[in-house]
Amino acid sequence: GAESQGPGPARTMAKTVAYFYNPDVRNFHHRAGHPMKPHRFALTHSLVLHYGLYKKMIVFKPYQASQHDMCLFHSEDYIDFLQRVSPTNMQGFTNSLNAFDVGDDCPVFPRLFEFCFRYTGASLQGATQLNNKICEIAINWAGGLHHAKKFEASRFCYVNDIVIGILELPKYHPRVLYIDIDSHHGDGVQEAFYLTDRVVTVSFHKYGKYFFPGTGDMYEVGAESGRYYCLNHLFQQVINQVVDFYQPTCIVLQCGADSLGCDRLGCFNLMKTFPIVSTSSTLPRTLPSIQMSAPASGIRTHAIIWIRSARQSLKT
Repeated sequence: GAESQGPGPARTMAKTVAYFYNPDVRNFHHRAGHPMKPHRFALTHSLVLHYGLYKKMIVFKPYQASQHDMCLFHSEDYIDFLQRVSPTNMQGFTNSLNAFDVGDDCPVFPRLFEFCFRYTGASLQGATQLNNKICEIAINWAGGLHHAKKFEASRFCYVNDIVIGILELPKYHPRVLYIDIDSHHGDGVQEAFYLTDRVVTVSFHKYGKYFFPGTGDMYEVGAESGRYYCLNHLFQQVINQVVDFYQPTCIVLQCGADSLGCDRLGCFNLMKTFPIVSTSSTLPRTLPSIQMSAPASGIRTHAIIWIRSARQSLKT
């Protein structure tokens, strides 16, 4: 069972982990050869069952995000397009496909909009449950699609569930810390909160002229009220200082596993223990958090990494 948390700032509830999983998510297929493989969520869930982790978590079948929920960040025209387009009618949407950058990395596949509202609903529900103190840690391995922009899809990401979830948190959490350990820059999330000091975005990624998305220079530090509330630097050199200075009341963690040596999209060649070690050793264990995955190419290794991360969460 969950242990009682010691005296702390305004939080006395027992540590509770909420795990969001919808078995339907595994049935979506982008196209043959596409790196994004939702089947990995089913493999991860099978490990949750095999290791008995579900006995220590509250397991939820997440609700579906509405069109209104998605439009909290995205434009109505873009969300309406995602709702209407399909493989059978996409020839009639040529202009929209180009305008919204849908077609190559982000193909139109059967039940595309259903895929979006399922993973987005889980992230939004996780944020709501943190706000209502139903749990202290919310896990949505189907979420974490950090590249999607307000008006367009990008690099396997259609709806930015991270941004939509974070937008819910400031209702109860005055300072939200977003940490992205994917090897690709969390550009969609950074762009969404570039002008505010209510959310700090910290991204650890490869930056280079020919590496997607080509953004995330260490001098991109935010603007206006958000200046110096956006960081792109090395993990252990900055994260403790960020926490000490900003004093976040909630953490959102994008657990991208493509930094590992086994992933063909990333190139950091990090050890398989990095996502667990880097987060568990530096982040405050008393703060509520949401953990998400990321679009990546691996299946088996990523499932193992996420299970290790979940087990670490249950130990804190």
